Amino acid sequence: MKLLIVKLSSLGDVVQTIPVVHDMAQRFPGASIDWVVEEGFAPLLANVQGLRRVIPVAQRRWRKERWSAVAWREKAAFRDALRQDSYDAVIDFQGLIKSAWVARQARLAPGGFSATYGNASDACSYEWPVRFLLQRTLPMPQRIHAVARYRLLAALALGYSVQGDAVYSILKPERARSHSIVFAHGTTRPDNEWPEACWIDLGKRLAERGFRIALPHSSDQELARVTRIAQALAGHADIWPRLGLSGVMDAMASTAGVIGVDSGLSHMAVALDLPHVQIFSQPRAWRAGPVGRAHQVAVGGERAPDVDAVWQAWCALA
Repeated sequence: MKLLIVKLSSLGDVVQTIPVVHDMAQRFPGASIDWVVEEGFAPLLANVQGLRRVIPVAQRRWRKERWSAVAWREKAAFRDALRQDSYDAVIDFQGLIKSAWVARQARLAPGGFSATYGNASDACSYEWPVRFLLQRTLPMPQRIHAVARYRLLAALALGYSVQGDAVYSILKPERARSHSIVFAHGTTRPDNEWPEACWIDLGKRLAERGFRIALPHSSDQELARVTRIAQALAGHADIWPRLGLSGVMDAMASTAGVIGVDSGLSHMAVALDLPHVQIFSQPRAWRAGPVGRAHQVAVGGERAPDVDAVWQAWCALA
């Protein structure tokens, strides 16, 4: 059996779709499972057990280079790679026109089909024209956690029942845990940010307990922020070099835990099964927060939590 996952972006959504691979492999032992994803997230999926092939696509970049001859050649190469195999099922886990269009281009085996969501769910991306682009549209509950939504779509499409907690089948390095706590401070959404002064206050409390603070960054703006935080923590913080996704995952896997805003790195912490406090500045924890693990909790919601709330949540995990 050959199955194709289409989930292009973003980082957090890609991470939260990973349990589908384990579900499919458990239900169909020996199945070949491929995944189409935006090129920037492809290195992350290289660590996922059960995937046969990761097929990078560059829609974001191609939109900026639409008249480039190089982009046209890359598009042709992508279509050739996508159509290299015939699939028994092609499932669009994004529910957007751009992802459904990719799914439509995949080649189906005799009796094969394409599928996606039949309706929107609260706080989940969905574009109704996908109902007319793919062959099967499957009903979703109005209110459902993102991971449960992905798992349910696969189960309905392939005819099995979702069982047990989500399993993130990620290969992790075998090494001792450090005494560092990662501050996953970065986010592409300003309304998800936590004040810099709060990070500094929290870092000082952790330093008094003997922890070091690990500070990743992915932009010049984030580098400026972590530099200020590190200076305020007076020798108790380490600024990581700018790493790719696989490098961040590898470094994060050997830490003592993660405290972070609602972001891709926080979802990565969940996938790595690390102790984790996830900070929400808006009421989205029911959709995106950690579930099913006592050492992973969400704080905040209607508004950003204060330092005491985050500190108490972390101490409760220790």
